[in-house]
Amino acid sequence: MLRYLPILAVIALVVYTVVDVVNSEDDDRLGVHPALWILGIVLFPPLGSIAWLAVRFARKNRTAPRPSAGPAGPAAPASRPGPLAPDDDPEFLWRLEQERRRAEQERKRRETDDDAPRA
Repeated sequence: MLRYLPILAVIALVVYTVVDVVNSEDDDRLGVHPALWILGIVLFPPLGSIAWLAVRFARKNRTAPRPSAGPAGPAAPASRPGPLAPDDDPEFLWRLEQERRRAEQERKRRETDDDAPRA
């Protein structure tokens, strides 16, 4: 029974990738007709399936929108790739500015508390 497990795994992978190709959009398929992808997956089961999954996830990761910083924070456009450094990230800079403002307010509050006459 255990010797059939690799065969069943390859069949499951082929079925999954064929269904994924059928449900994918033209951009996900790199403009290739779905019948050609299905033909490659069926003729070369492990290789065709792995190639499809590599293309699919590479395209999905490249076009995924970045999450926004929330209602008060900035949101990066979805078409722009992620920042290369923290000082290029608008979300990071916004949080840094908020922390700086909070620290400044806390410092001013402590100064006014220290200057107040004690009875």
